[in-house]
Order: sequence, then structure tokens, then C-alpha cells
Amino acid sequence: MTLDIPSPSPSLEAHRAKLLTPEAAARLIKPGNHVFIGTACATPRALVAALEALPNPPADVEFIYFLTSGAIPLDADGHTTTQYRHRTFFVGADVRSAVKQGRAEYLPISIARVPELFNISRIPLDVALIQVSLPDTFGYVSLGVSVDIVAAAVQNAKLVIAEVNPAMPWTMGDSTIHLSQIHRLVPVDTPVIEYAHTAAAEEVVERIARYIAGTIEDGSTLQIGMGRIPNEALKYLEDRKELGIHSDVITDAIIPLLEKGILTGRQKSQLKGKIVTSFAFGSRKLYDIIDRNPLFSFQPIDVVCHPNTIAAQHKMVSVTQAFAVDLTGQVCSDQFDGEFYSGLGAQGDFLRGASRSPGGKPIICLASTTDDGETSRIRPLLLAGEGVTVARTDVHYVITEYGMAYLFGKSVRERAVALIELAHPKFRPWLLAEAQRLGYLPADQTLKNLHAYPVEEERTIKLKNGREIMLRPARTSDGNGIRDLFFKLPADDVYTRFFRRVQTLSNKEIQRLCNFSYENEVGFVAVTGPREQEVIVGQACYFLNPSTNLAETAFLVDPAWQGSGLGSALQQRLAEHAKGRGLRGFIAEILPENAKMIALARRCSDSIKVERDEDTVHVTMLF
Repeated sequence: MTLDIPSPSPSLEAHRAKLLTPEAAARLIKPGNHVFIGTACATPRALVAALEALPNPPADVEFIYFLTSGAIPLDADGHTTTQYRHRTFFVGADVRSAVKQGRAEYLPISIARVPELFNISRIPLDVALIQVSLPDTFGYVSLGVSVDIVAAAVQNAKLVIAEVNPAMPWTMGDSTIHLSQIHRLVPVDTPVIEYAHTAAAEEVVERIARYIAGTIEDGSTLQIGMGRIPNEALKYLEDRKELGIHSDVITDAIIPLLEKGILTGRQKSQLKGKIVTSFAFGSRKLYDIIDRNPLFSFQPIDVVCHPNTIAAQHKMVSVTQAFAVDLTGQVCSDQFDGEFYSGLGAQGDFLRGASRSPGGKPIICLASTTDDGETSRIRPLLLAGEGVTVARTDVHYVITEYGMAYLFGKSVRERAVALIELAHPKFRPWLLAEAQRLGYLPADQTLKNLHAYPVEEERTIKLKNGREIMLRPARTSDGNGIRDLFFKLPADDVYTRFFRRVQTLSNKEIQRLCNFSYENEVGFVAVTGPREQEVIVGQACYFLNPSTNLAETAFLVDPAWQGSGLGSALQQRLAEHAKGRGLRGFIAEILPENAKMIALARRCSDSIKVERDEDTVHVTMLF
């Protein structure tokens, strides 16, 4: 039979016997076949369109895929109009309505485990429809922008049909297959599918992104994923050094860092200097950069996402975007408003791997509310229809636009307090009441701060001894750190601070040192160490008297840090904050024998008044 094939590229001339049109290739699919469809920006659209256009489609054919782009037909209302059954590992826009209608089945499984299911025929494959580059002189083609599970599908399918596209970039790494593994070739000449995140980010997204970026250290290895918030975070890393990439997917967000020489990968523990990934989801600019570029190494998804490989990376940072988190730390990331949305991808593998990486950071991020602001995404309990995709035992960092919490190794009480502080202020009283009703928090627990601080309120400063500390607003969840600081104080320091001899502090007294309204009472802490293991080495606070517009100050400083300039740094931060609010100045009540605090007070202002009586020194410092 003679087929109307466009004049093939010279590189395909030797393989003319394998050439077919999309329509002819579609007729090779038999009733009952399980048909794999290539991934994302390498979706073989011409082949899928030809199958959907068949006037008499083969019965009971099932499509199997990870993520498609623009291949599944939709009607004017956005409903799927496919003629076939679907089985998907990711509920993308193409198939969302079909899943809702019961015409497609969603498999909640790590995408890194899918090749294993292909290999043991737990998921049988009769046909694989893929898209590849032009062949080289030795008969090899590249899987291009999507290696992921495509390589395993090619190895297991009985019939492999490939669109051969001159626009498909040739990617380096383990991304090539020989034409002997492909049974039919379908020449196409269309642009590779492109994808771009929304250009302008809302304030909430930017604030979350800044918090994420603030946790990423020089020399880290990054996995970012496809979520909008994680990709936005890369914009705030342009002052970092020697970052690396080991990720299931790469997007255009890496391009500015690459162009600025930040993605050197020199500190990676494996494949130093290489950007390791499994598929690309981006623009033509990204595709041109990766084309035959030895800087990139594309690998099968089960290789990239093997837990031991991830754990071996240097300072592995994994960022996963979620839909909801409950007060014990359970995370839902593949259901939204009771409907399946997106999928597990490889997030569980990366979160667990990053948790075992030296210096690694597994991060969950989400907006504190739904887009309309009417529902909190921080829940007392996950709702019906919100499955647990990340167990609370595997959750470390959680970030919203209101800050960051570190949950690993924390009690339910500590988790609940920390997560309430990440919620939108209007939902915090409700969450506090629910946490007490559920027995997560004691009845005497209060929560005064309804205005979480922005990340810009954090200051990293160098003291006169050369050591760096971070000054940040105090949080209710700092209670244990304040208690630890208290027990480091000598008895005389306790007496000069509290004006009485005490050996312990009650829960109410601890809360007074960290649970501030930030209206008439404000507190800051000085912390050292990584965010997941912060040690509070200093605390300072002021209490405003609205009738005088003066505030009384108080300080706690770890004895090991006294004399380093920490007290002065805390006082300067208090003064900066108070001046910004228009306060007239500070007052302090100091015991006469506390010479250090009297000297510190004198350094606060040029306009200072010191009065003594039998018991105390009264100091007034005007701004």
C-alpha cells in the first residue's frame, strides 16, 4: 500500500519502510489495547488527534499517561469528549473534567514507581505513542524534553510509534533510544509545546516565595517542581552562590540563575556541575539552551527520584506546593474542593530524600486561604475529600505568606501553635478554639498576635565578636526556646530581670515573653543556628503606655553572649521598631546593681533622664 507521506528529512530516508501518516498509525491500534501517551511538552498530539478522529474507533482502548498537554479533546464547556478510556497519574487540565465525570481513572502513586509497574506488567502496555528528535547518523534519536516514564514505556510496549519532530531538542544524558526500538515513524514538523507560568505574581505568592528563598543557602541542590510558588522563589536567589539542580522537572525559572552563573553545581555530591532532570516544561528559549548542551543530564524518572540518590545530594532542597494542611501537619496536595487536582508526582520521594540529605530542607508551601479569602487552608482537620498525600511524620518545613514553621520532631501542641501562626489572622481565633476543643492545646493557651510579621522584619547582623545572629519578631511558638534561655541565666541575672528570686516560669509567664499582640506589646528574639534548630540567645520587648506614648523595655541575654554587643543590637532593633510607630521613647526600671543594663539604657538616646530611689533606677530615653 502506498501512503501519502510528506518528503521525509534526509536522516529518515533510510527508514522509509517504517514511515506512516498519523492516520495510518492510528489504524494500527487494536480493540482492548493499553496505549501509553508521551509526557507533557512531548505529547504526541498528531497521533492522539488521529486516534480521536477515527470514525470507528477500536473498542475498549485505554490511554495511559502521566501528564498530557492539549491532546485530549474538550468541548466548548471544557468537558472531555474523548472516545477512549483514560488512566492517568496526574490530573491535569486536559483530563480534569473526565476524572470528575468518571470517564478517567486517577492513580495516586509516585511517578517514580510507575516504571516498576510497567516492568512487572502490573500496568500492561501494548502500544507506546511518543515524540522524538530526528535520528543521528548512527540511527539514534533523543526523547528530547521528556524522558521521565517514557523510557520505561518504550522498553515494555509491544508496538512503539514515534512522531519524529525536527523541532525536538536533543537532550544529553540517558535520553536516547535506537530506531530499532521504534516500530513505526510518523514525521511531523510542529513547534514543541511551550508552557509559561503567569508573568505577574500576586503579593501572597511573592511573600511565600521570599520565605522559601530565605531558607536556601549557598551550595544547595534544588528540586522545584511545576508549582507556581516554588518557581517564583527562584527569582529571589540571584545573590546565592554555587547552587545545583537535581529535579524531576525544570522550567524557565532556572534561566536567569543559569545566565548569572549561579547554577554551577560545584558542591553537588553526584554529577558535579550537571543540571540533572527528567523532563522540561518551558519555552523555546529553554529548549534551545538544553539542545545538545552537556551541562544538562536527562535521566529516567526512577533514576532521578531514587530516595538514596536524592538523600546523597548536598543540601538538597525540595519544594512542594500543597492545597491544605491540618493542625497536626497532615498535608493534602492532590485534591481541591473535593476534586482530584494535579497528582503526587515525585514529591514524596523528594521530601523524604531531602530530609535525609546533609543540610537538606524538605519544604511544603501554600497560601493561607483559598483565592477568595473565605476558607482557611490551615485546617483543624483535613476535610472529607482531602486525602493525606504527605504524612505528618514526613513534614518538616511549612511556609505560608505569614511565615515558616518547622514541625519535624515537634509535639502535636507545638505543631498546632506553629501552624496557627501561619494561618490568616482572621482564622486564628477559630483555629485556636478548635485546637483546644480537639485537645491539641491547653485551655490556658492564648494567641495575641493576629498580625504575622513579613519576612522583611528579619535582620541578620554581625556582632562585634564576628558571630552572626538573626533578629526577628517573637512568636507564640518560641515558648520552649524562651524557657531554655531562662534556665541558662544565673540566679543574679534572673533577679535583676524579674525583680524576684524565681527558679521556674509558669506557662502564663512564658507566654508573656513570646506571645505579643504587636499593638501595645512588642517582642523580638535573637536566634542562632539553622531555622529547623534555632536557639534563642536573646529576647527584648517593650510594653506601650498609650497615655504617655512611652514604652517600658526588658531584656534577656544568654550569659555566653553577653559582652558581644547582642544587648545593644536588641535595643537598637526595639528603638527602630518603636520610632517607626511614632513612640516618644522608652522607660526602664533597673535595679541599682545592674550596671550593664544602666549603661545599655544610656546608649539608647542622647536625651536621657536617670532618677534613683532606694530600690530602683528609673531611666527615661526620649527619641
